[in-house]
Amino acid sequence: MDYRTEKDTLGEINVPADKWWGAQTQRSLENFKIGKETMPREMTDAFSVLKEACAAANDKLGNLEPVKAEMIQKVCREIREEKSYEHFPLVVWQTGSGTQSNMNMNEVAAFRSNHYLENDGSDVRVHPNDDVNRSQSSNDTFPTAMHIAALKEVHEQLLPSVRKLKTTIENKAAEFDNIIKIGRTHLQDATPLTLGQEMSGWAYMLSKSEKMIEQSAEQLRHLAIGGTAVGTGINAHPSFGEITSDEISRITGMTFYSSENKFHALTSHDEIVYAHGAVKGLAADLMKIANDVRWLASGPRSGIGEITIPANEPGSSIMPGKVNPTQAEALTMVATQIFGNDTTIGVAASQGNFELNVFKPVIIYNFLQSVRLLSDAMNSFNDNCAAGIEVNEEIIEKHVKNSLMLVTALNPHIGYEKAAEIAKTAFQNNSTLKETAVELGYLTEEQFEEYINLEKMVRPTE
Repeated sequence: MDYRTEKDTLGEINVPADKWWGAQTQRSLENFKIGKETMPREMTDAFSVLKEACAAANDKLGNLEPVKAEMIQKVCREIREEKSYEHFPLVVWQTGSGTQSNMNMNEVAAFRSNHYLENDGSDVRVHPNDDVNRSQSSNDTFPTAMHIAALKEVHEQLLPSVRKLKTTIENKAAEFDNIIKIGRTHLQDATPLTLGQEMSGWAYMLSKSEKMIEQSAEQLRHLAIGGTAVGTGINAHPSFGEITSDEISRITGMTFYSSENKFHALTSHDEIVYAHGAVKGLAADLMKIANDVRWLASGPRSGIGEITIPANEPGSSIMPGKVNPTQAEALTMVATQIFGNDTTIGVAASQGNFELNVFKPVIIYNFLQSVRLLSDAMNSFNDNCAAGIEVNEEIIEKHVKNSLMLVTALNPHIGYEKAAEIAKTAFQNNSTLKETAVELGYLTEEQFEEYINLEKMVRPTE
């Protein structure tokens, strides 16, 4: 491999000749050989947006030569458009402020800017710290990039996936609205409802989660940029944060604001804790939905079997013909990962000391993983399972007729205790509710038929 020599304040170091990073990135690669979890690509894109916006702001404020500002902006756009991720190799497990990743972007932007300037015959050179990082500190750029990446992924990936699955389930709920089935509470038989009513609960869960995620994500619009090292804004123009936030809004098409209190913005990550809490709420709902689906589809002959789901692949390497609820299993595993991520985010966010939280990389890594996993899992569950749910009316009718909890409808007519006696006697004698009610002398057959009306039980107000 060919190398070139780069230097920083610690001295010279060899860097692979085909890579765009500089000395500080190389030192990080050599000093933090920990795991395989690299900084998410979403953060690379967010940093490129931020550095482009900072160059534009410095240009407007007269703090950066126009030729440098123009070149930095051009390179940052190129990084996003060309997806030059191979030049951003650093692992999550680095300094807790994300300084090395900030410098990685600074060095790449400077290197590529100088490449173009040299080709143009210009004597101007861009410096990673003095120019690309002008008016900035890793302490305010990294949390700013965190919010840009988080808000972008929530709105472009997570919420569309929620809405897609919600629409599918709403359509299924409407399709099955008149299919009366037995309800279950405590895993025991309960009073009847329609399959559509049951599924409408799933759809409403997704609707509520959608609203909670939207609401909590609003807090991510507030940015730390302009706070520099400790929140005072040293080495930055007083308007730098506001102008940069406006530029970020222009570039992304999403509205961002300069945080009212930069001391908070550097040391606290309560906005991400809050937003991820809503993401965890979605994961909890998805766990419930997926579990309901696989229970209702259990069998095919020894389970509940009230619905059927698509058979996507063989379910067993030893049992021929077996089909498993694999999409539900994948979705529930993802949910457990999100629960773990939420714990990590909460603990990491609690570790702000004085003017800075130094757990930033692990916080954003887990947040973005949660969003990515849930988005993918919902799309997969929707396309390969939910969209193909069908009803087994024969099994549903059998379960309804055999249920002892239909006796609940008799309470207003004969009282709770007599109704309970009917249910217990019918269970002990393996007889029907109607047979038992008549034998005990509490009702005639005609009265029983009148009172046990399934339509009125599932829609008692109609």
